[in-house]
Amino acid sequence: WCISTGLTASRVRASASRTLTDTEQAVPALTVAALPGVPLVRPGDDLLPIIQAALERAAIVLQDDDALVITSKIVSKAEGRLVALAEVEPRDEALQLAEETGKDPRIVELVLRESVYVSRKARNLLVVEHRLGFISANAGIDQSNIGGDDAYALLMPYDPDGTARRIHDALRTTTGKHVAVIISDSHGRPFRM
Repeated sequence: WCISTGLTASRVRASASRTLTDTEQAVPALTVAALPGVPLVRPGDDLLPIIQAALERAAIVLQDDDALVITSKIVSKAEGRLVALAEVEPRDEALQLAEETGKDPRIVELVLRESVYVSRKARNLLVVEHRLGFISANAGIDQSNIGGDDAYALLMPYDPDGTARRIHDALRTTTGKHVAVIISDSHGRPFRM
C-alpha cells in the first residue's frame, strides 16, 4: 500500500495564491509514502475502511490528483481468490502440460482456468494470455507470501479495474477528493527486455 502525491507546477499554480519562482515551476515533486499498520487482509474484507484507517494512522489527508497504489495480492485476498490446491481436480490437459513442464498439475489446472490460451511452455513455465488480456507467466498465479504453505495458490483479482473504480468512487464520496486508484502487480512479463 502506498500513496503518492504528484505535485506538478500546474497544480501548485492552481492552489497557490503567490507567484512561483522559475525553479518552483520547473521542478515537479513526487512524494511516495507506505501506509503503516495495514493488517493481514482476509477473504471478504472491505478494503475501504482498511485504507481509511491506514491513511489516518499515517496522518495523510488525501488531495485531488493523489494516487493510491494497492497491490493486487491484497485485492485478491479480499476477493477470496485464495485457492486450496487440495480442492483442485486437474483435467487431462492439465495433467499432460504438467508432465511436459514439471509443474504441479493443480497449478497447471488453475493456469488453464485463468487463461485464454497457452502461448509457450517450458520447464516449470507456462506463458499464457490471461483472461484479463495480458501475457504473463503462469497466469500471474502466486504462492509466495500468502500465509500458509504450498497448499494454496492466489489468483489475480477477478476485476481489478472494477475494484479500482469502486475504491475511487468510495474515496470520492467519503473525502470529496478525486484520487486515482491503481491496482498493481509485479508478476512476470515473459517478453520484457
